[in-house]
Amino acid sequence: MTQTPTAHSPAQGQARARFTVPAQHPMVTVLGSGDSLLRVIETAFPAADIHVRGNEISAVGDPREVALIQRLFDEMMLVLRTGQPMTEDAVERSIAMLRASENGTNDGLETPAEVLTQNILSSRGRTIRPKTLNQKRYVDAIDKHTIVFGIGPAGTGKTYLAMAKAVQALQSKQVNRIILTRPAVEAGERLGFLPGTLYEKIDPYLRPLYDALHDMLDPDSIPRLMAAGTIEVAPLAYMRGRTLNDAFIILDEAQNTSPEQMKMFLTRLGFDSKIVITGDVTQVDLPNGTKSGLRQVQEILEGLDDVHFSRLSSQDVVRHKLVGRIVDAYEKYDSENGTENGTHKGSRNKRK
Repeated sequence: MTQTPTAHSPAQGQARARFTVPAQHPMVTVLGSGDSLLRVIETAFPAADIHVRGNEISAVGDPREVALIQRLFDEMMLVLRTGQPMTEDAVERSIAMLRASENGTNDGLETPAEVLTQNILSSRGRTIRPKTLNQKRYVDAIDKHTIVFGIGPAGTGKTYLAMAKAVQALQSKQVNRIILTRPAVEAGERLGFLPGTLYEKIDPYLRPLYDALHDMLDPDSIPRLMAAGTIEVAPLAYMRGRTLNDAFIILDEAQNTSPEQMKMFLTRLGFDSKIVITGDVTQVDLPNGTKSGLRQVQEILEGLDDVHFSRLSSQDVVRHKLVGRIVDAYEKYDSENGTENGTHKGSRNKRK
């Protein structure tokens, strides 16, 4: 895409950019079905005038905005050349990354195309990839560090991406087994009041881990892998007294661990193993008066060599767009009202 100053006087101080879509890429892949992608771009740059004629796209407006549009189309083409389609969500996230880079809110080392085309795992006809810059950095941190904490609100892909990396590590023989665990702590209910055996009682708390596994592996192979001990899914209490070698270990819902449980879990680390700990410190379900081990561990281990804290935000939510807005709304409410997760800190339901 080339950028030139506009010539006519009403547009003095403006710039024009032109981009020619290569013939091998149908315009629908760039503009979207029914021009859906084009509408996303026009909404994001309301002051710019964007026109399409044949396979040429032009933009006129403020030089900085036009430069961003130019970079956006360049990044889109890099993604399309990999064979990956562009979606409305991908375009919106690309624009957000480019604006953050321009505003200096990130270091701009990774481009949208690099983020959106990084493959983690291909399974059952679909490819799992990071969708935001923070998600990419989280995945990269898992590759580089022995212990990684993924901390952020619901829907940011903390557990799902960790699971994908675990399956990738198993398939590439970097580890011999996967161990998935989470504390059996619930909001308002108690395990003792649920019907069934102990395993039937804890199953609902481990079910999200099973669901992610079924997304990434042939469902018929999972019982065989679990029977062989290659994949283990167990409550956190079952980790006590063990040393876990040659394993990829994931602790999910870590905000519901006590400080003692967190220390116990971290010291299970054996040789040639990797630990990923995920949690959301705004959704603690521990009994009143119990401090969250995930909150405390940040004060203890921050800055320790080979331990990395990846922090995700509402901008990294990859569920329905409304989820991100809900997270922001709760944060705003807490800030304005001196509450925590919508609850008054001084109430009997205080969560630490």
